[in-house]
Amino acid sequence: MATIRERDIERHLVKRVKELGGEVRKVRWIGRRGAPDRLVMLPERWTRGINTHAAAAIWVELKAPGKKAEPHQVREHERMRTMGQCVVVIDSIEGVEELLA
Repeated sequence: MATIRERDIERHLVKRVKELGGEVRKVRWIGRRGAPDRLVMLPERWTRGINTHAAAAIWVELKAPGKKAEPHQVREHERMRTMGQCVVVIDSIEGVEELLA
């Protein structure tokens, strides 16, 4: 059985978000370390329990299976959450499915 890599999880995320009518953007941060590198945007009809808005914008940090966010990433994610942003760290195909369920 092949080892799942971060890029496999990313491909699955993109595929599933597109199936829901959404978009995924890869983001480059200038002068900022630790910020998530993907923005998932879901359409208004997508009203799951992760946020209170009709449409959803979710910042996603993808990691290889079993890997965790580094300390500087955790700090930046917390700063973003304090500003009302939805930030998730996903390290598995199951994590993608859980997010989009």
